[in-house]
Amino acid sequence: MSNHSFMKQPISDWMRGTGPDSDIVISSRIRIARNLNGLPFPLLATNQQSAESLSRLTKVTKSSDFSQLGHFQAIALTELTDMERQVLVEKHLISPNLANESRNGGLLLKDDESVSIMLNEEDHLRIQCLYPGLQIHEAWDEASRIDDVFEAHVDYAFDEKRGYLTSCPTNVGTGIRASVMMHLPALVLTQQINRILQAVAQVGLAVRGLYGEGSEATGNLFQVSNQITLGQSESEIIDNLYGVVKQIIEHEKSAREQLNQQSNTRLTDRICRSYGILKHAVVIDSKEASQRLSDIRLGADLEMLKDVTGTALNELLVMTQPGFLQHIYKKPMSADERDIYRAQLIRDTLGNKRDISQ
Repeated sequence: MSNHSFMKQPISDWMRGTGPDSDIVISSRIRIARNLNGLPFPLLATNQQSAESLSRLTKVTKSSDFSQLGHFQAIALTELTDMERQVLVEKHLISPNLANESRNGGLLLKDDESVSIMLNEEDHLRIQCLYPGLQIHEAWDEASRIDDVFEAHVDYAFDEKRGYLTSCPTNVGTGIRASVMMHLPALVLTQQINRILQAVAQVGLAVRGLYGEGSEATGNLFQVSNQITLGQSESEIIDNLYGVVKQIIEHEKSAREQLNQQSNTRLTDRICRSYGILKHAVVIDSKEASQRLSDIRLGADLEMLKDVTGTALNELLVMTQPGFLQHIYKKPMSADERDIYRAQLIRDTLGNKRDISQ
């Protein structure tokens, strides 16, 4: 049994279904990439050099100004099991890259899991703040405050012309990635999503799936984020993303209204079918589960389903992933076994046999 708090609760603070426009925006995230001056970046560092960067950064956590940021748990990646690492990825608290790092990788995790600070990932330091709903400016304020504390204690790799230096050239400059996770089922069902995504790309934003770069947009969940980090200020990057997201929200609301007016019977049938399947399925894979959960999330948002909450659906989004599923049932599973236990977990949850908030 794991003693780590992140294994005991499937839900992080950002999953609570609160915050502005939370019927469409699941979460807002800011990630800041920084490196230490005078040390090779993690991809080229020796074991001794990566240990040195870890030592310098963890020393900052002993300072009085860092303690004012809240309580953080320090976690060494080498002390975690493969399953624990996978759960951290599934909860969006670390990147897959850090999960695969076996050499001096570290994590500073705030108690409510709204802040996760990755050490010796692709960069020496990656500060991530995750807030529920559309709170990208609030997430930036928190990330900037943490960044200021570290910068007061360590010397960052910085160039007067290029800005902050990072392992990946696409992060050079401000070093920030701002992203918003959105649930856009109506735009998909009305076949408007491709037009919207093309328009988003033309204003310098990228659209990815639930787990970022290289992931598929399953369950009608899309991450919209900035592509440009050089030549724009932090406020320009965030304001641009915020403005585009607000437009996407209006398009999604309009598409939902269109579905309600023109295809209400078919929409109700789709939502009820998915609800029935999830309540009674004996075997279900992760892709179908994501799509069915998307349908009933839409039903809950449109008040067609009264006994399903956004928080419960956010929990299921994590709990039905391979790592957390195996943690819940306390045993390793094959893919076929996971499909069986995933169906059982969803049946129990929707049937109120399991209180997933405990």
